[in-house]
Amino acid sequence: MPPEECDLLIVGSGIAGLYVALRAHEEGLRPCVATKATLMESNTRYAQGGIAAAIGEGDSPQLHFRDTLLAGAGLTEPAAARALTEEAPQRIEDLIRLGVPFDTSEGRILLGREAAHSRSRILHAGGDATGLHIEETLQHRVKEAGIEIREHALLEDLRIEGGRVRGARLRQRGTVLEIPTLRVVLATGGVGYLYFQTTNPPVATGEGIAIAARAGAWVRDMEFIQFHPTAFCREGAPHFLITEAVRGEGAWLRNARGERFMPRYHPLGELAPRDVVSRSIAFELGRTGKPCVFLDARSIPRARLALRFPTVNHFLQEQGLDLSEDLIPVSPVAHYTVGGVATNLDGQTSVPGLYACGEVASTGVHGANRLASNSLMEGLVFGERIVRSLRRKARWRGFGPIPRPVPLAWPLPPERDRPRPMALDQNGLAQLLWTHVGILRDRKNLEGAVRQLTLALAGPHPRRAPRGKAPARPDLLLTALLIASSALAREESRGAHYRKDFPRPRRAWKRHLGIHLEPTGS
Repeated sequence: MPPEECDLLIVGSGIAGLYVALRAHEEGLRPCVATKATLMESNTRYAQGGIAAAIGEGDSPQLHFRDTLLAGAGLTEPAAARALTEEAPQRIEDLIRLGVPFDTSEGRILLGREAAHSRSRILHAGGDATGLHIEETLQHRVKEAGIEIREHALLEDLRIEGGRVRGARLRQRGTVLEIPTLRVVLATGGVGYLYFQTTNPPVATGEGIAIAARAGAWVRDMEFIQFHPTAFCREGAPHFLITEAVRGEGAWLRNARGERFMPRYHPLGELAPRDVVSRSIAFELGRTGKPCVFLDARSIPRARLALRFPTVNHFLQEQGLDLSEDLIPVSPVAHYTVGGVATNLDGQTSVPGLYACGEVASTGVHGANRLASNSLMEGLVFGERIVRSLRRKARWRGFGPIPRPVPLAWPLPPERDRPRPMALDQNGLAQLLWTHVGILRDRKNLEGAVRQLTLALAGPHPRRAPRGKAPARPDLLLTALLIASSALAREESRGAHYRKDFPRPRRAWKRHLGIHLEPTGS
């Protein structure tokens, strides 16, 4: 498709981007999807846990809404949470219409339960391969519809003229493409791969957030990085996610001494919100000096484990372990970006013509801590709302109340007096975030991270990176700085953000924090 025939440029090919593309096509628009890797590579395909919707007996959108508010630790935006929970059943109908093969028994959709949900409302497909089945179904429908797809096309910049989007610049296999368009939807996913230990694939490096910030869009709540409590922990093995649905089925966590420890930290035990579980594991690791704790699913019938968790079982068998017989070594790793580019309920950012949905966006629905399995649904609900707003040519309303501004960078000395730091390659950046802006944070480490990232971005030109390693791209450094600066500014502990020097929530900080830069997009 020639660039001038693209009504809507969608950047990203996970559930949010593909769903927006399909719905825009159904509404008569001509969308184009650009993705920096292949169409099949996104966080969606690795989502094991499922997708949440109140469709079961004894459940209701109101109960789902209540659970979402409680998990958000006081920062969930009620209107956003109500939109997600009330519209979720309709979006499940959409997925069924498109052909997603949800697991059923005797003609009824099977529903599981996960941490902090008061009812069983998690739909799965292929047991623990939900994201893969959704992704493959949407990909098939996008190709079937003939929607233009540009693979290996990295978004480099947004063209801003007169205060609004006028185009985008992509780099596709070494060729620069200037795409004239008045509407860009960012569906670029999260930042998890910026951390040294993560469940995320290499594409999840957060450039979309940095590019939006450089274009003048507000970003919000970047301090809230959610760490998944149970990734496989063995030297030399991948950090494979062990879905918390295993704990939903009755598995316990035990420390290196064989003790079940979660009831000491929270009355819900293993079904506490995942930020609580991750911190509890971190405390246990510090107390015992061991690198991991253990997931004990031995009380769950073997047949049940085989039916519900085929992907997990297959991985563990490759590692020489049996979920029904062995204690599985696990530890927390970076998993989900709660904050992002601030939007309203129609996916509009503070820059006219720029929309965002999915993990790159901050709708306010997750507050300070995402409720398990709300993420896939967020991409659908707010993706649908973007398409509806385009259809009715909604007036630009911005993203809502201005959050409390956060100073972005560390004050720099005059250029002649600045140190000349070694350039941060991507591995060094990942180590810096993991050690300084990880699960347990404090002022000293956060100040060190902000200082080092500020110098890396501002210059003077650093000495060479280690032999054979390229310096981290500036947009990755900027996204990391957004995270570290926000974490330094929030002097309390709330949800997914924990400060050892401020270990309790504080009423004065019960508000969103945001960062706004002057537009620099070309």
